[in-house]
Amino acid sequence: MRYMLLIYTREGEMSAEEHEAVAGAHRVVMNEARQRGIFQGAEPLMPTSTATTVRRKEGKVFTIDGPFAETKEQLGGYYILDCENLDEAIEWASRIPTACRGQEGCVEIRPIRPMNN
Repeated sequence: MRYMLLIYTREGEMSAEEHEAVAGAHRVVMNEARQRGIFQGAEPLMPTSTATTVRRKEGKVFTIDGPFAETKEQLGGYYILDCENLDEAIEWASRIPTACRGQEGCVEIRPIRPMNN
């Protein structure tokens, strides 16, 4: 089953050195997932200040600058892994360094629904 691991953290709270250390830790996790053959993709997202939200109301489409909700944590990036089961996805999520920095943050795990062609 493919899982998307959504990484939530606070934007802009790291020094350049901390950012590089976290990026290096991500590279370690991604390389190991690649070696095990379960890595499907992972990318960081631009800051929420670059986001646009699209809403539909009464048949009309509206766009809003920024994320859809005001929160303390923002979606910072994601991994897509092809895991045997949820337990394996949880194991990988626990290794994602952004969630383990000692600050608020979490990784949401969502199964990816297969598309019918």
